[in-house]
Amino acid sequence: MATLICPEHPSPVADAEALRKAFQGWGTNEKAIVSILGHRNAVQTKLIRKTYEDMYAEDLVKRLESELSGDFEKAIYRLVLDPEDRNAVLLNVAIKQKPIPDYRVIIEYSTIYNPDELLAVKRAYQTRYKHSLEEDIAEHTTGDLRKLLVALASPYKYFGDDINVKLAKVEADILHDKVKDKALNDEEIMRIISTRSNAQIVATLNNYKDNNGVAITKAFKDDLENSYLAALLSAIRSINNPQKYYEKVLRNALSKPGTDEDALTRVIVTRAEKDLKNIKDLYYKRNSATLDHVVGKETSSHYKALLLALLGKED
Repeated sequence: MATLICPEHPSPVADAEALRKAFQGWGTNEKAIVSILGHRNAVQTKLIRKTYEDMYAEDLVKRLESELSGDFEKAIYRLVLDPEDRNAVLLNVAIKQKPIPDYRVIIEYSTIYNPDELLAVKRAYQTRYKHSLEEDIAEHTTGDLRKLLVALASPYKYFGDDINVKLAKVEADILHDKVKDKALNDEEIMRIISTRSNAQIVATLNNYKDNNGVAITKAFKDDLENSYLAALLSAIRSINNPQKYYEKVLRNALSKPGTDEDALTRVIVTRAEKDLKNIKDLYYKRNSATLDHVVGKETSSHYKALLLALLGKED
């Protein structure tokens, strides 16, 4: 369930005029920008961009970049792009992060987004960067991490709910044998996680837990300094329960010394029109504090106001 609150039929002409006015004078009116762009869905925002360019012969995205700065500018930039283009940007930033890519972002799109959504993002990525997503992942990773991430990003997987119970039992046994042999980088594990549908993988994971009395994630606890194992664990968690996975991303972003604004922005901006209400509910159950309250405490100024607007709560 979404958190974004927006009017049903806003006037793109009035919005474009209000944004133009916000850019004029001695200082940018950030509050006006939040009041508009923090309350428009992707379709409405795209229409505002087109109307603004038609009226003023100027790219709204570029104007916003020139007027704003810091975390607020980053969040607005990601918000006003078309979703597929925004997601391509997020992936490219993650891939080029040093010393290793932010595998969490690659995994999110590869495991949580349905095949049609991922294909649209991959097309936008290729259009913007003149390389395929898989090419860039392969260029910036090595070893088992490269094998896993390229495999996750590559296939057009079945996304339905049908499962093969017998297959789930067989592959749960395969996982058990590999865990027992401490062979977590085995190609069979990568094959199961990267090619089966999410529903089939969840059935396999449930069989593993039923047969062994413990979730497979417990096998990763001792060696999370290994980037491949940390990425594999993230993939399993995101497939098994996407909203619980996102709650953990937010919890980590807000609880570490120094807020991880990139992760915070990514989840709130990309999920505000999808399932952010459910993620908020999980956050409250896990932390005994509302996400609105913690975001308000850990962020500030116009960046804070924008995130709270996307969360469905005004500052």
